[in-house]
Amino acid sequence: MNSYTIREIQLNDNQKLAKVIREVLIEFGVPKVGTAYEDVALDRMYETYNSEKSCYFVIIDGQKILGGAGIMKLRNSEENICELQKMYFSPEARGKNLGSKMMEICLQKAREFAYKKCYLETLPYMEGARKLYRKVGFRSLDSAMGDTGHYSCTMWMLKTL
Repeated sequence: MNSYTIREIQLNDNQKLAKVIREVLIEFGVPKVGTAYEDVALDRMYETYNSEKSCYFVIIDGQKILGGAGIMKLRNSEENICELQKMYFSPEARGKNLGSKMMEICLQKAREFAYKKCYLETLPYMEGARKLYRKVGFRSLDSAMGDTGHYSCTMWMLKTL
């Protein structure tokens, strides 16, 4: 039986997490440009989220990282909005309610950081993810917010916290 744990990212998670995220992006046919695939932060996740009002969580099974998600202030936004970022899970972590648990943890942390809204970007064919986002109260937007650099992501959602 698997014993999944969700915990904050640690420095030694960087390489394993970047590998998992890139594998998921390739699996879904995500463009390598204009998406998280090319983010410099992807290889330095611990350092990236080790800042004020930011956090990143990983799902582990024993010592194996199966995915993660984080929140950070939405770049180039004057409003008190965070962004749900880099929420990706390997196939073996899907369908086990781990996405819902991860969302709950991230959104609770966003509230603790006193963010008023949470924004995210996704792609049209990530239907399972969008279904989860809608289930927890995210609503579709007509255009992007802030400046994430992810110009290939063409679906945007926002949730009031």
